[in-house]
Amino acid sequence: MSINHRYDFVYLFDVKDGNPNGDPDAGNMPRIDPETGQGLTTDVCLKRKVRNFVEMTQVDVPNNNIFVKEKAVLNNLIAEAHQQEGVKEKEKGDKTAAARDWMCQKYYDIRTFGAVMSTGDNAGQVRGPVQLTFSRSIDPIFAQEHSITRMAVATEAEAEKQSGDNRTMGRKATVPYGLYRCHGFISAHLAAQTGFDDSDLELFWQALLNMFDHDRSAARGEMTARGLYVFKHDSKLGNAQAHDLFDRIDVSRAGSEAPRAFTDYQVSVEEKDMPAGVQLLTEFL
Repeated sequence: MSINHRYDFVYLFDVKDGNPNGDPDAGNMPRIDPETGQGLTTDVCLKRKVRNFVEMTQVDVPNNNIFVKEKAVLNNLIAEAHQQEGVKEKEKGDKTAAARDWMCQKYYDIRTFGAVMSTGDNAGQVRGPVQLTFSRSIDPIFAQEHSITRMAVATEAEAEKQSGDNRTMGRKATVPYGLYRCHGFISAHLAAQTGFDDSDLELFWQALLNMFDHDRSAARGEMTARGLYVFKHDSKLGNAQAHDLFDRIDVSRAGSEAPRAFTDYQVSVEEKDMPAGVQLLTEFL
């Protein structure tokens, strides 16, 4: 049974000496708001990490497969849905709906984030119940670019071009430190359309809290989940506006002119006089 409550949440994470989300249009430098200097991380970036965590931890769970993954041929997966019993014998319109339902049942990321499945054999489009904003750093970030060297070369022709040794030069971009804030929304009405249930929701929270521990790379430095604040509504429609709830989570600098750690910030949570029908479900630091 799908979830019966609306959820809004604030998610905090930080990066130290790494690149949280490179911009391919800017030489893979960290994404940045050019007017404010604040760092940006796309919703797609975080969704990728959630998908990777689910794929890694749910290997033996048949209905928690991942649709959008590396080297996946999506049209082949959609075609598979059209070959299922209860789908292939239906007429065109009903067949699309049945294929969509089968895809939602099998793939966790479709149930959660939605998908466009009309690129081959038509399985329609799904608007996912879980939506994320771009993450934005609390303060402006300072993007650095470092020169790095490689002691080896890839080909003999490349080696012949080098004089004296095999060193080649490269570049690496990092942020010394940045604390990022993301807002998220979970719709019970859209969950009813995809079958997103309480077990899916619990897995999503686990992914947000643990995904960075399983996403280490030299490029990303140290990335850590620092806060997850979930507002649970008593009803499907919700009992308060999301922006009013988000204002209850205040993140401010604790005096340092050049923040280099999470301890350079202070997070305050206004829990008094919570709107009727809303509770702060999770607080993680």
